[in-house]
Amino acid sequence: MSDDHTLVEDVLRNRPGGFNRLVDAHKGLVWHILQRMVRNPDDTQDLCQESFLRVYRKLDQFRFDCALSSWVGRIAFTVGARFLEKKSLPLAQGPGFESENDNDPFAHISDGADLEGEFAEADLMQHAQRLIEQLPPLQRTVLTLYHADELSIGEIARITERPEGTIKNLLFRIRLRLREAMLEAVGEAA
Repeated sequence: MSDDHTLVEDVLRNRPGGFNRLVDAHKGLVWHILQRMVRNPDDTQDLCQESFLRVYRKLDQFRFDCALSSWVGRIAFTVGARFLEKKSLPLAQGPGFESENDNDPFAHISDGADLEGEFAEADLMQHAQRLIEQLPPLQRTVLTLYHADELSIGEIARITERPEGTIKNLLFRIRLRLREAMLEAVGEAA
């Protein structure tokens, strides 16, 4: 966390390039969180700017009780959730879930591979991607933060401001639902 301390101190003392370094260090996380929530690049860009503006305005309130990335991620998540609320889009609702709170399918085809099998696998991967995209924003964000960004349960809990048990439960239910949908797809294809 000494890097966090240095970065925060540089920004708070208005040292040249301090805020740019903070943005560079966390822009990927902020973009991923917001893009997964709102799925519109223009809205995502606007919300990223809003998130970093809030980070700048509230940085003096950061108490180093977690990683700076978790704190910045939490701000981005909150900005995204408020945006969805304003648009009257549910954050956590979806079929089978209570309100508790590169797209190239041929990229993995290798020389000498069973093309029929590869096509079937690519089709399943596209189906899985469609299912993930259809998840409500909270579920999609939690799933991709865990599996794609490889964040820990604890870090996701801090970002979303939900208990770790809720995140574990949510991941379990999401994966179960996706597994059932994929089995249905395989059954339909057979």
